[in-house]
Amino acid sequence: MRGFLASSIGVTCAAALALPLTLPSSGARAATPAAESPAGPSAESVPGSTQSLPLTPLGSDRSTGGGASAEQGLLQREVRPFSLVGVVWDDPDDELHGSVQVRTRANGISTWSGWQPVETHNHEHAADPNDPERASGRVRGSTAPLWVGDSDGVEIRVRGEAAQHRGGAHPSGGQALPTGLRLELVDPGAEPPPQGPAPKGTASTVLTAETAASSAVNADLAPLGADVIPALGKKETESDLIAARGGPEEAAGQARPYVGPRPRITTRKGWGANERLREKNFAYTKTVKAAFVHHSASGNNYRCSQAGSVLRSIYRYHVKSSGWRDIGYNFAVDKCGNIYEGRAGGVAKPVLGAHTLGFNSNSMGIAVIGSFGSTRPPAASVKAIARLTAWKLGLYGANPRGKTYLRSGGGNLYKKGRNVRLHVISGHRDGFATECPGSRLYQKLGKARSTSARYQGR
Repeated sequence: MRGFLASSIGVTCAAALALPLTLPSSGARAATPAAESPAGPSAESVPGSTQSLPLTPLGSDRSTGGGASAEQGLLQREVRPFSLVGVVWDDPDDELHGSVQVRTRANGISTWSGWQPVETHNHEHAADPNDPERASGRVRGSTAPLWVGDSDGVEIRVRGEAAQHRGGAHPSGGQALPTGLRLELVDPGAEPPPQGPAPKGTASTVLTAETAASSAVNADLAPLGADVIPALGKKETESDLIAARGGPEEAAGQARPYVGPRPRITTRKGWGANERLREKNFAYTKTVKAAFVHHSASGNNYRCSQAGSVLRSIYRYHVKSSGWRDIGYNFAVDKCGNIYEGRAGGVAKPVLGAHTLGFNSNSMGIAVIGSFGSTRPPAASVKAIARLTAWKLGLYGANPRGKTYLRSGGGNLYKKGRNVRLHVISGHRDGFATECPGSRLYQKLGKARSTSARYQGR
């Protein structure tokens, strides 16, 4: 991990100069030029797709033409295959005060699911108000995404609350809904090629410029184009950190730092991220003083073998539907305790995320895939939070049991510019008035803090 804080510009430029890149597997024959034979498998062979359908007035609101209707939706219809749903609207500063319910029909059957709720308050997962990402002009308001599995039929209804908001209640008794409501149906695309070296004699993996750049920022931790950053023992992790701080000639005389062993992390290439979706450049903050724990609110109805598909769907929803520059979270954790690289820029670097409105600077966001308002999070997921934070916070000298100060960028709990004292491992609700990460997961953060500190040797 030597040089983990090296300039990302230099790494990315070096990767670009080396392209096109072909990485033959151990024992494989050298790749022939693309003009002579088809290229090998690429990370961009899993593009996915998004269907965006405008909602229309329902019931007594049909005559309004959809301008300020308090109930909108779509009746049952057959659509192209999808696996994740969400609702977006025009103004990211507008809030959807009401309920969203959806039901779907799984591929190949004629029966429909029951109505499922979609979490409406998603605006708190976003870039800070003055961040260029927020001011891009592409950002839209959005609900949380909901994973429904392979489906080809959908029905949705959105109902406004009977409450005052931006000019008053709707004449029908319900609150006017945001303008430009659209249903987003996301297909994550096919699974990427199996991890590990290609069989002897097969074509090697060809990296595009975007995939090479995303991988190059992790080059100190794993080979270029790797699907996984391997775990590292505590002693090796400590030695690498000491060397990175002071150079090999000074490493022997330094005290051992408080840092946990590096956990195994599935890279963006490993879960099949289409690097052409995101913005080309990376964005960084100064350091990592705290970790905010989230739940994705996308439901618990997935298998761990499907986690890559869920992440590809959330990634596409964040970028194509919500207008963000990349997936919002820095890391994700599934119900089996597997850890995944989130926003591109390097897992050991202080990558600026869009996860906790007002507190994205000098922090990182970890999303546990699932919904944990009433469901207890798996012990494996809580342990993975502890392992990840012990390592990443340790790189920056942070004590998982401690507290720190972060300056608010503006939100509904703390005004812009206020210095706020927070747990080094906080829940999303500590920085913003929200239910995230769900009450059952929030209750486990004390356990995560103590376990993380123990991994660091404190």
